Amino acid sequence: MIDRVDGPGGERRQLFRSAFDRWIGRVVERTEERFAPRHYLRPPGALPEMGFLAACTRCGACADVCPASAIMTVRTEGGLAAGTPYLDPAVQPCVVCVDMPCAAACPTPALSVPEHGWRGYRLGRLELIAERCITFRGTTCTACADSCPIGPTALAIDDAGHPVIRQEGCVGCGICVRACVTSPSSFVLTDAEG
Repeated sequence: MIDRVDGPGGERRQLFRSAFDRWIGRVVERTEERFAPRHYLRPPGALPEMGFLAACTRCGACADVCPASAIMTVRTEGGLAAGTPYLDPAVQPCVVCVDMPCAAACPTPALSVPEHGWRGYRLGRLELIAERCITFRGTTCTACADSCPIGPTALAIDDAGHPVIRQEGCVGCGICVRACVTSPSSFVLTDAEG
């Protein structure tokens, strides 16, 4: 006999399934917080963090082919993340290679070239801290916009002379984080999940 989904039993099943899905989501979130408490900015094409940690063999192939030497390795204090690749834009940002050689070099699904390349893909999420930016104190500066490899579709200067992040075009490479003349940088880049 086949159960009907639209009857009273179906509604209970849907309610149970919804509660179960929320519970599983919380378990995964708590597991991530416990075993991978720090969110790292991963190289292009990375799986979500827990999948990435499970799939990455820590072989270093991605770092070996990075033309900018931007890919670093998490140190032993990183717990489950130790040995995995990450990016730190303050040290050396991703240079947005068209063909994503790091993702192409990965022998596992931990990194894979997204179907549409950079179009619609985000390494991280960029935020402008206006209080730090000198343009909000009357000083002219275009260092961030001038350095952006994507151009004005990602980062532009508005008519008032202030940087404007266009999230729909920004890939989150972090070049502007490093190019910014303030210390600390007026830009903060976080991983896409965090």
